[in-house]
Amino acid sequence: MAVRRSLAACSSGLRKDEDAVPVQERAHCRHDPRWQLPVSPRLCLACMLELLPEPAVSLVRKKHMVSCFQDVLLRHASLVTQLVAQDERVCIHFVNVLFGLLCNVEDGSGSDLCIEVLVQLTMQLKLEQIIHCLLDECHKQLCNMPSMQGSLAILTLLGKLVDAIPVLADELVKEHGLLRHLLKYDLFVSVIMNKFMLAGNVESVEGSSGDISLPLVLKKFLLSRDECLQVASTHCITSVLVHSPGKHASAFIHADIPEFVFEHLSSSSEVLVWSSYNCLILLVEEPLFFSKCHTVYGIEAVVRSLEGSLKMTNTELHKQGLLLFAEILTRQPEEIRLFTSSAMCRDAARALQEAVSSPVLEVAAEAVKATAAFLRKDHQSAPPVQYTALRALLEAMLSRCVELSQTPLSMRTLGHAGSRESEKANLRRGKFLLSTLEGFRNACRLAVEFQGEPSAQENPFTAPSAKKEDTLEAFSEFLLSACDSLCIPMVMRYLEQTTHPGLMEIFLSILHSLFVIVPHMKDKFSKKLAASSFIRLTLELKARFCSGPSHSALNQACSSFLYCMCLNLLSAPEKTRPPSSEELSAVSELLQQGLLQISSRGPESLAFLSDCQYVEGAARQRQYCILLLFYLAYIHEDRFVSEAQLFVAVQRFLLSLQDQGERPLPVVLRASIYLLAICQDKGSALDEAVVSAIRKFLEDISDLHLVYTHHPVLLSFFLLYPELMSRFGHRVLELWFSWEHSSFEELDDVSSARQFSLPASFAALFQILRSSPSILLILLDLIYSSPVDVSRKVLVILRMFLRRNEDIPVGGLIQGHFLFILQHLLGEHGTSPSEASGNLALLLSLLSLVQLRNKSEQELDSMAMKLLHQVSKLCGQCSPVDVDILQPSFNFLYWSLHQTTPNSQKRAAAVLLSSTTLIELLEKTLVLTWADAASPAWTEGGSPKSALLCSAWLLTASLSAQQHEGGLQVHQTLSMELDQVVKTLSFPRKRAALLSASILCFLRTALRQCFSSALVALVPSGSSSTILAPLGMSQVLHLVVGLQNLWVQKDPLLSQACIGCLEALLDFLHARSPDIALHVASQPWHRFLLSTLLDAGDKAFLRPEILRLMTLFLQYRSSNILSNEEVGHLLQDMALTDLSALPDTTLQALHSFFQQVRRVGLLADHSMVPTLQASLEGLSSLSSAQPRLQDMLCLGGVAVSLSHIRN
Repeated sequence: MAVRRSLAACSSGLRKDEDAVPVQERAHCRHDPRWQLPVSPRLCLACMLELLPEPAVSLVRKKHMVSCFQDVLLRHASLVTQLVAQDERVCIHFVNVLFGLLCNVEDGSGSDLCIEVLVQLTMQLKLEQIIHCLLDECHKQLCNMPSMQGSLAILTLLGKLVDAIPVLADELVKEHGLLRHLLKYDLFVSVIMNKFMLAGNVESVEGSSGDISLPLVLKKFLLSRDECLQVASTHCITSVLVHSPGKHASAFIHADIPEFVFEHLSSSSEVLVWSSYNCLILLVEEPLFFSKCHTVYGIEAVVRSLEGSLKMTNTELHKQGLLLFAEILTRQPEEIRLFTSSAMCRDAARALQEAVSSPVLEVAAEAVKATAAFLRKDHQSAPPVQYTALRALLEAMLSRCVELSQTPLSMRTLGHAGSRESEKANLRRGKFLLSTLEGFRNACRLAVEFQGEPSAQENPFTAPSAKKEDTLEAFSEFLLSACDSLCIPMVMRYLEQTTHPGLMEIFLSILHSLFVIVPHMKDKFSKKLAASSFIRLTLELKARFCSGPSHSALNQACSSFLYCMCLNLLSAPEKTRPPSSEELSAVSELLQQGLLQISSRGPESLAFLSDCQYVEGAARQRQYCILLLFYLAYIHEDRFVSEAQLFVAVQRFLLSLQDQGERPLPVVLRASIYLLAICQDKGSALDEAVVSAIRKFLEDISDLHLVYTHHPVLLSFFLLYPELMSRFGHRVLELWFSWEHSSFEELDDVSSARQFSLPASFAALFQILRSSPSILLILLDLIYSSPVDVSRKVLVILRMFLRRNEDIPVGGLIQGHFLFILQHLLGEHGTSPSEASGNLALLLSLLSLVQLRNKSEQELDSMAMKLLHQVSKLCGQCSPVDVDILQPSFNFLYWSLHQTTPNSQKRAAAVLLSSTTLIELLEKTLVLTWADAASPAWTEGGSPKSALLCSAWLLTASLSAQQHEGGLQVHQTLSMELDQVVKTLSFPRKRAALLSASILCFLRTALRQCFSSALVALVPSGSSSTILAPLGMSQVLHLVVGLQNLWVQKDPLLSQACIGCLEALLDFLHARSPDIALHVASQPWHRFLLSTLLDAGDKAFLRPEILRLMTLFLQYRSSNILSNEEVGHLLQDMALTDLSALPDTTLQALHSFFQQVRRVGLLADHSMVPTLQASLEGLSSLSSAQPRLQDMLCLGGVAVSLSHIRN
């Protein structure tokens, strides 16, 4: 509008002139006359401006007007210049109109005319604004031109302008990038590049005529210090390469263009770095780029540029830099080492580590791809290998992937838009996970390849004393740990949403490579994978994707993974023996041939396994593979098929083998038996034909351990079917015990055995034993015939079973079988039974336990008497050092003298007394109590030798008492020095309390017999009192002091033995000399002893041994020890006691105390008489109503009768 106002209407008085060219008669009258040319032809500039853009005006008319204007311009340049330059806006508008006509006219002559006018007008006006305006319009048109043909007129115009005004060339390059626009066109690029290149052999970048080529021109721009020229040059190179990198890149490479582009990567200009990245990305597509070692020269610049660009905020720059780095890493030839130093390799790893940690997903994704390319052997071969940097890079990559997989989706949860966003997010996560796994797989491949490189095992520059973390071994273990803790959980989460075959192929190849990378962990890793249902997962992948010819790579990866995992599981099993090398080789060949052919789901595999028709070789191999896969899955608790259907399928499979006369490999038979045992509770019992087939297969096996798998159900399986138990029960039980590794020591403890919850394996065995006690005989044979470690386990199990199942009568069964074993042993080995079997002691221990579990008195039958005779005979053929045999034997003999009826006790004593070798053994054993004083092992508490001495003293005391009471015949006398016995008790050293109690029990028996036993001869030493013979007075006093010292140890059993011995001593003294007895009973230190015992705790006076001691003092009227007043206080305290809560032994002792109080008449308060009388009557009724406690106990391995010690 401003231009139109400037071209205001002409004056109405304007007369017509025949020279004028009134181009627009209707409007011309309105135009200002100053816009009309003063010379012929008299053109009106205003009319031209209105007419030329008008589409209704013909092209011929427009050309005529422009031609007229050109004519005037040539003849009257100054006048035209003055006219046009009157108004700058009108001038610019006029130039734009002419340029618009140039762009729209399709006639060649019209274009040439417009170009000539524009060039002439521009030269004449010499206005910078006009030039800029014209160049800007040209730039706009070139940017929008789709083809070079459409831009020829504009290019011609620019060429003529540059010819006319040479300084425009720099401006065109700097401000408008003209060459870059030209290089968009294939035709232009072909012309300009072919002008200076010879097809097939480029030796020079100069043309044959000596002209400077385009690469050299652009190289000069690159070498300039003008950043704009550098950017423009880079853009031009990129524009050429975009058309055909393979065709044009070589010219730039020969011109050493890459070298200077690499140098520009250090620029602080993001634009220049960006353009350099783009240029290099195209150049690396040419192999010549690498053979000229440009990457080796420029890789440091790329790494430094990456480090610098990552500190900027331009994420597009980050992505392009990482894309370039990835392309170089991927395309670099293996024979040309890219990183010439480990330091540069470390810097590259750090740059990638920073990039993968980028919060921008696209940047992190490009970094992960670059990382995958970076993890190549030839890129990491510069010693020393930077394992620590590689580990940090992988940790960052995996952490970023985990972070992405756990990021909640920020989207709408409803509608199609939300669904699409969810799909896109899952797709992005899947791609990122895929790239991450590719990188991790390359790291695993790197570790495998470095295993054969001695120089890559560890950093040779590490100090010997330093912790060697930068080693291949540490890096390999990291890969395994990272896969276990990060990769596997990520893939499992991804599988919950979708399944990508390519991703799973990479994932399984990673797992496969880890078996090789960390060989010492492959077995443990395989077991963990199997327990995590990876057999099921892999078979499902094969069934879903590999049933046809598609996804062959996935099928191979699945099969290879299963092959290695199965071999690892079979070669290092936890619950069975590893196969031999020959068997493993056969299984290896079987799996290699069969796994690739398996692509069926569980039900289909079961149906194939059940096929009863004739099965040929390849199909049979597939059946074997399927069976082994089921076996390995089930043994690791992955039961992914119906157990009932599997039970039927395995039976049919075994019958098919039998029908075709085939003998399966031991591992196949092992798998079949295990699966049948596992599944037998889900179906009915096996058919007789199947049991018979299994027996025949097993009979062809050299040893059952070849097919044995340790599991409770397998034990039940073999013991359930009589046909199998009779033939293989003994060996199966032996294998079961040899494989069982439960805490037998803890279970063997009596106190914990009753509270300990049984392991499943023990519970199964106990259930079998309860239903079929005859199996106990097999266990007895195992104790005798198996290795010692197995025998001890069997013994523990039998002990536990007998303790927990006291209602099951097994004594006769065990005794009879044990008698048979013992007779066979003695008959075969004669006088050296200790050398017959190291397990004899275990058998005797079990026999002792069977006897001790009988709480009531038993009548000894003929079998028991035979067994008693054989055990005594066995003892007589041993020496005291055979502690393991003698200890349980002595326990058995001692039990026979105490836990049987009086008649049986007498018969048992007669049998034992008839064995002269037994009596001699007892004498030799008892002497060791003081003969081996220098060896404390015989007397210290808890030692086996000390326990044997206890049993020997108790057994001797029992035999002496039975012989004396029954007047039994003695065939061999047992003699010892009385002084040694007294000294042992008078001067107690560090001796077991039970041993002291046993000796006291023996001495008590001798005192009660007044040393007149026909069995035991106590020889006095030196002079003795004629009245107290064979004791001397000093011995008596020493013995009393010794008893007091033993008493203050406050051991209940020892205290009972002390009071019993003191009672017998005083009775012996009273019979010889009442005065001496009263003198001994009234010794003043007895009061100190009594005070000490009464101060031991609340209600201490109710302890039976203290009550008996006070009764003894009352009996001998030792008022200086226990006064009448003190007796009264005690009676008052006793009257307040709830007598019904007291044990039977306390009640008996209390009754004796009350009787003695009443007998000696010490009651000062006669009102206490009725109370005392009532208490005595109450004690009588309570004592008869009290249940009898178990009398026979096993204390520290010694059978002890409490009543024997007490009374």
